[in-house]
Amino acid sequence: MGVSRPPLRVLVAGSGAREHALAWACRRGGDQVEIICAPGNGGTAGFATNVPVAADDPAGMVRAAREHDVALVIVGPDAALAAGVADACMAAGIAVFGPTAAAARIESSKTFAKLVMDRAGIPTARWRAGTVAQRHALLGFVEELEGRCVVKADGLALGKGVLVCDDVSAARAAIGACIDEQRFGSAGDTVLVEERLEGPEVSVLALTDSRRLRLFPAARDYKRIGDGDTGPNTGGMGAVTPPAGVDDALLARVEGDVLRPCIDTLAAAGTPFSGCLYAGLMLTADGPRVLEFNARFGDPETQVLLPVLGEDVLALLLDCAHGDLAAGRVARRAQSSAVGVVLAAAGYPASPRRGDLIEGLEGLGPSSAADGDVLAFHAGTRRHPDGTLRTEGGRVVTLVARGERTEEAREHVYGAVGRISFAGMQHRTDIGRGQDAGSNIAGNDSTATASNTTG
Repeated sequence: MGVSRPPLRVLVAGSGAREHALAWACRRGGDQVEIICAPGNGGTAGFATNVPVAADDPAGMVRAAREHDVALVIVGPDAALAAGVADACMAAGIAVFGPTAAAARIESSKTFAKLVMDRAGIPTARWRAGTVAQRHALLGFVEELEGRCVVKADGLALGKGVLVCDDVSAARAAIGACIDEQRFGSAGDTVLVEERLEGPEVSVLALTDSRRLRLFPAARDYKRIGDGDTGPNTGGMGAVTPPAGVDDALLARVEGDVLRPCIDTLAAAGTPFSGCLYAGLMLTADGPRVLEFNARFGDPETQVLLPVLGEDVLALLLDCAHGDLAAGRVARRAQSSAVGVVLAAAGYPASPRRGDLIEGLEGLGPSSAADGDVLAFHAGTRRHPDGTLRTEGGRVVTLVARGERTEEAREHVYGAVGRISFAGMQHRTDIGRGQDAGSNIAGNDSTATASNTTG
């Protein structure tokens, strides 16, 4: 008679579709894996234990980790990293996947990230940063760029703190919106002005234990609310992997010119980075240029990447947390193309409505069919006492389908989109269009940094 082993418990901090995907991927590690989500959402409730702890509450996360005797805490959102959740877990002797707040400044401060890039020789756009006291210098740089620039709030702004400008007047207004109107709160107290770059965008994510790198397949996300990249920026309306225009040679170049110098420079500065390092890139005529770094898994890129991986994701995250990651590339499944479409609430991104009844999600995975054609990763959903599922946030759910080719995955996912409804539901119809190998990059041919924030 075999000896039963105690379950391996994992705590996932966050409530979005990214965290749902991470919880699902870890649960696939075996029947002996138990998942706790803090706070989780209506989808994670189907296979995990949701606990009422805010993701950016370091003390609460440590208490939850101890109460549930977890082997690993996985920190999802940027705000949780900036709040020091990883630091608190480390101080308590709890294994954690995610960088310290000091290392996570690579995302939480765009000025800090630019200084790291300059120090490391990482290719990026020309830039200048300043506060209200440096407005004159900022405006001088705007004049130098003839107004064609990108104005960014320095801090975290829910993926929306970016204003793309075509002329000097628009750039002046954008700077004023940040530092005078406080449109992005304290995140805009310092403003970054960048030259505009041209080319398609791509996301390259890598795991690191602060010394070694393990690269994921590349992805492309779609930031603006409307088809053809129209309308305001959002946290992300969909994603595709693999994106057109990215091959192994480009990934090797990104590893050598971008990711490796970044982690080496952070380590040399006394802030070693362990977790997921995400490079948001623009593929210019002069080669890839970094738009910005994220210090965690992207959303919605995570939702399309994890389903196509051919390795035990939980094992990889544990290796990172314990400083024992093997370098290389993460293996892909045979069906290595995936398309994800975000269904957003009425009023998103300005003022999303809550409480609308969601219909049509029954029978979709991952809780009911872990390897089905279409996976539904919840974000802004909540199960009400009457058993109904209702909207509870801006981005409500990400539907993901896999296929041998992008067009196959796209056909599957949009077939599922048509079966789901809630009042005012918004989604793009062009996610993944033209993204098969060798095709033109249609539907997201960003010719400027219009989507120059990562999800």
